[in-house]
Amino acid sequence: MVALANVQFGKENEDVRIVQKALIARGHTIADGPTGYFGEQTKAAYQAEQIAQGFKGADADGIPGCTSLTALGHSAGFPVDCAGVTTGGVGRLSLAQVTYRDPGDDSGEAAMQRYARKACELTGMDPGFGVLALTTIARRESAWNAPGQRINTWDVNAHGKTAPDGHPLNCSRGATQCIPTTFAAYHQAGTATTPYDVVACMAATINYVRDRYHVNQSGSNFAARVQQADPNREPHGY
Repeated sequence: MVALANVQFGKENEDVRIVQKALIARGHTIADGPTGYFGEQTKAAYQAEQIAQGFKGADADGIPGCTSLTALGHSAGFPVDCAGVTTGGVGRLSLAQVTYRDPGDDSGEAAMQRYARKACELTGMDPGFGVLALTTIARRESAWNAPGQRINTWDVNAHGKTAPDGHPLNCSRGATQCIPTTFAAYHQAGTATTPYDVVACMAATINYVRDRYHVNQSGSNFAARVQQADPNREPHGY
């Protein structure tokens, strides 16, 4: 049986491999083959499968849902367990579900603006407010996701047992520097399960500041509520 909760972007497991084999058998391209890792190639192949099943627009996003995965499983001969997945909004993870593979997302201001726009789209924040706020945080926290700045190993959070990426569990990670417990608690459904994924990290940050700092839905008070997001004020931890 394939669990829908295991077949999400950023996951790496045997269920993903089964789905990849099914996609390839259906004629969809995954250049690296059935690796067991759900990355961009698998997402594109799954989107093609959704379109083949008749999904359109935002419903054909490359992220498995119960209906499409069940249909794929029926054609490939595997049953599907749809429990444990929240679609839309916060999709809280357990700490054990957080992964630590770095997908090597782009760095730099233009890339952060692009990722921030996607995070705003996923969380329902007005990009007119959210993009500048998130890009400002990313500049201050990780030098716009610079390779050497994606993890903080020197501040007060840098403790705990060693995580799979070789660093203390509680270190802040990703473009906007989420600690794993915060990332898990505020994870956005449908995004990657690693804080190293920029969109996932930014989306979790949006959900976090809405809860912690009462940033409103549009984000019009984002910079006012969160000093680290305000380019006109001094940097300040958040």
